[in-house]
Amino acid sequence: MRMRTGFGLAAVASCMAIAAAVTVGRDGGGSPPRLAPPKGPYVALGDSYTAGPEIPGQYGRPVGCERSDRNYPALVAAGLGLRAAGFRDVSCSGAVMADLSAPQSTDHGVNPAQLSALTTATRLVTLGIGGNDIGFGSLITTCVRSGVKYQLEKRIGDGTADRAPCRGRYVSDGTDEVEGKTEAAGGGLAGALDDIRRRAPGARIYVVGYPAILPAEGTDCTAMGLAPGDVDFLREKERQLNAVLRDKARAAGAGYVDTYAPSTGRDACADPDVRWVEPLVPAAPAAPAHPNERGERGMADAVLRTVGAAD
Repeated sequence: MRMRTGFGLAAVASCMAIAAAVTVGRDGGGSPPRLAPPKGPYVALGDSYTAGPEIPGQYGRPVGCERSDRNYPALVAAGLGLRAAGFRDVSCSGAVMADLSAPQSTDHGVNPAQLSALTTATRLVTLGIGGNDIGFGSLITTCVRSGVKYQLEKRIGDGTADRAPCRGRYVSDGTDEVEGKTEAAGGGLAGALDDIRRRAPGARIYVVGYPAILPAEGTDCTAMGLAPGDVDFLREKERQLNAVLRDKARAAGAGYVDTYAPSTGRDACADPDVRWVEPLVPAAPAAPAHPNERGERGMADAVLRTVGAAD
């Protein structure tokens, strides 16, 4: 997902573009022996699901990254008792794998490669990335447009309306375009984790998965403007991405933070007072289809639970 385009009510009606993004999940295997949580230095890497666009309060370095001082890295740092000198958050909205090792351009300037924040003194690294690499923002945009068409056809009584029109645009003749991009993102993650290990050999590294954007079951999701079958399709694509992130993390000897399981029932279609992810028209300060402050807190709790255990 090249993460982040504002999405207001008028934009929903006209199907303008929306950017959605990526985070990380927890290793669900067994009950590993406990380790003392690392005390820093801590470096947070990632895209807009890490940065927290439109969540107060926003601050300007790196430029154009729309990072909040209430995002999950900031809350993790506070939970670990780290002072400012022991914590660096270089996450940036719109980041893809390539932005980890090369400068990232934004609407307001160019930021250094995220991995340049790492040193041999770094003791904790979290990484939430991958959604922009599979084009999840454009995927949601396309599916919303298809959903509007489906609703119009349904309204005029067209009994032949395709219940999953978006799926048909990405899956045909046995080829799944999104699945191919997901596999490629996994390869990019494997390389990034090797680079992180080389730059910060003493660090504990955790890949943070994405929280539930859509309901874990069923297709009732009016707030996202999707055709019923495309709710299933997008849910499947997110789960596939999280599975690849988890598997590549484990293969590299890194931890995985599962934010999907604890966010089940708290997706963008849940009631406003419980949801972690805002719908297309946010009711709380957050970018559309992105975590709100409650979601960032939930993700931070998942990270803190995980970093207290051995990989």
